[in-house]
Amino acid sequence: MSHFEGIIAYPITPFATNEHATIDTAALTALIERLVTAGVHAIAPLGSTGESAYLNETEFDTVVDTTVTAVAGRVPVIVGASDLTTANTIRRARYAARAGADAVMILPVSYWKLSDREITRHYASVAAAIDIPIMAYNNPATSGIDMRPQLLVEMFEAIDNLTMVKESTGDLSRMRAIAELSDGRLPFYNGSNPLVFDAFEAGAAGWCTAAPCLASQPCLDLYTAIRAGDLATGHARYEQLKPLLEFIVAGGLPTTIKAGLDILGTPAGDPRPPLLPLDDTGQAALRAILATTA
Repeated sequence: MSHFEGIIAYPITPFATNEHATIDTAALTALIERLVTAGVHAIAPLGSTGESAYLNETEFDTVVDTTVTAVAGRVPVIVGASDLTTANTIRRARYAARAGADAVMILPVSYWKLSDREITRHYASVAAAIDIPIMAYNNPATSGIDMRPQLLVEMFEAIDNLTMVKESTGDLSRMRAIAELSDGRLPFYNGSNPLVFDAFEAGAAGWCTAAPCLASQPCLDLYTAIRAGDLATGHARYEQLKPLLEFIVAGGLPTTIKAGLDILGTPAGDPRPPLLPLDDTGQAALRAILATTA
């Protein structure tokens, strides 16, 4: 399958509470099982929520293997395989493909500002090394690199297995431009949590989000209602979710999702420094939001 639809859930990476802070594979397996059982449409480990930038290669591979095993083919697995260099992005993408991932998500990350030519070569090099689809991920807030809709569509047309775009700028006009420039052929996914209702109305194929880790049913209800044309119910679910969506984005996804899981009784360890756990004020605010959302 060249693209996917629905709620694409992004799990955190749980760290074991020992001095080496290794991956807690049991906690990750339990979280994935809960998400799949709830009914999400795909699992996407090792995105920003999964702290992929802070993992070594052994840890990365462990998360891939644990996720693919836990999902067991019930829904697609889309692995975030981004890295600073093209060479290690290829290594990660190849590992994910061999492990059984259905697609990889690639965010161009660089110390230097990349030209369109360099971005295109980066994606083309990764695509040539694997035979599974690539989701191009545009998130300049974390990568420092902004891919214009025109560039994304050009790469879609030039690179056979670049088949999807996750757009996370929070600019709805970007999504509309992707649809228009590609004549609707390039599926785009909303990666800006507070924009989800408008993004679905604009034709987003899915919602890439960590929110189901804390409130899976309202997320699924929102998607089901919108796909059924019941915009009133969809908007009601959006309003229910909105405080949570705004909070987790403002507070940082690994920090807030891990804090929320702890509040809900399924601890997943602290985020990895330099990230810090949510402070007492944030914990109280999140607890109040979850009481009316989860």
